[in-house]
Amino acid sequence: MTDLPVSTGKKLGLVIDLDTCVGCHACVTSCKEWNTGGYSAPLGDHDPYGGDPNGAWLNRVHSYEMKIEGRDRTVHFPRSCLHCEEPACVTVCPTGASYKRAEDGIVLVNPDTCIGCKLCSWACPYGAREYDHDDGVMKKCTLCVDRIYNDTLPEEDRVPACVRACPTGARAFGDLGDPESEVSRTVAERGGFDLLQEFGYKPVNKYLPPRAPAEAAVAPAAAEEIVAAPRDRLERLFAWVDRRMGG
Repeated sequence: MTDLPVSTGKKLGLVIDLDTCVGCHACVTSCKEWNTGGYSAPLGDHDPYGGDPNGAWLNRVHSYEMKIEGRDRTVHFPRSCLHCEEPACVTVCPTGASYKRAEDGIVLVNPDTCIGCKLCSWACPYGAREYDHDDGVMKKCTLCVDRIYNDTLPEEDRVPACVRACPTGARAFGDLGDPESEVSRTVAERGGFDLLQEFGYKPVNKYLPPRAPAEAAVAPAAAEEIVAAPRDRLERLFAWVDRRMGG
């Protein structure tokens, strides 16, 4: 079994804003293309248009309908490895292929010693481990370790592919072990939370909760009033705006 480091120099991870994620899957496809050489599209590696598409996906997005303060809303929920401080996927590995790095806290898999037994996938409560049928080994999010330390890349590209691709800025990357880092301050300000905190695995990645819905631009009563008198609706709208602004 693999031992965990007593402590890590850093706690590199992601902060994901559930308020601004639009579920576009740009993070999913960019991760796929960078890490497993897949299509730059939401397609499986094998039989993508057939009855049994399959392939390893290190990042997935789920969408849910929910009510926030009485209003319906779609919340898009990205899911990948959370690089836990106490990862069960590491401690169950019989060959030591799964390990947590002491220098930055990133959880990785050594493909040369992984035997594809899938114990790590059974131990992970987040479903973050994927079996690659082509290579016969387990795979997972690496935080694009080959990008973030690559001095040949422009500085703005030294972040995980999913962060670089996100069009709404819903994903951020940094050291969550440093309370003064930008990601740590954002988590503190927005009330960021751990996924399945009660399990005790101490995920490094954090989620920012959806914000409460903003007040409607036009109150329902005012809207009905405008529609009821279409001949002078513009004047009524301006009067309503004036009242709202305290004029």
